[in-house]
Amino acid sequence: MGIADSAVEVRASGWRTLAALHGHIEGALERELVRRHELSVVEFTVLDALSRQDGWHMRMSQLARAAALSSSATTRLVNRLEDRGLLTRVLCADDRRGIYTELTEAGWALYREAAPTHDAVLEESLSSAGEVPELSALVGFLHGAAV
Repeated sequence: MGIADSAVEVRASGWRTLAALHGHIEGALERELVRRHELSVVEFTVLDALSRQDGWHMRMSQLARAAALSSSATTRLVNRLEDRGLLTRVLCADDRRGIYTELTEAGWALYREAAPTHDAVLEESLSSAGEVPELSALVGFLHGAAV
């Protein structure tokens, strides 16, 4: 195995570790957010992204990037959240082709209710992942990077 092969394997190993940690955390978040708030991780991600916007709205394309979804998947997700009364769509005043998505009062209320669950489960998941030998170095790095 040459140096280039070793570098490729190091990156691949790092990617596998990151994917394993992501799966560990996302699974725990999904279980608790659905159980406690009837909200999936990606739905929470959308509410969270919208809550962080100045003016509390985003273009659909921005929302797709924030949720790591395709345009069509974002549209379907926004439709579901709109049907639940959590989001609304507004035409852009400057560009009538642009559509903004923003939280409704019900969306804000659910976000404020679910955010502490999300944060607690994230902390618990990182803590438990830190006890897994294959994940402990990455978790340690993330805790150090957060400082």
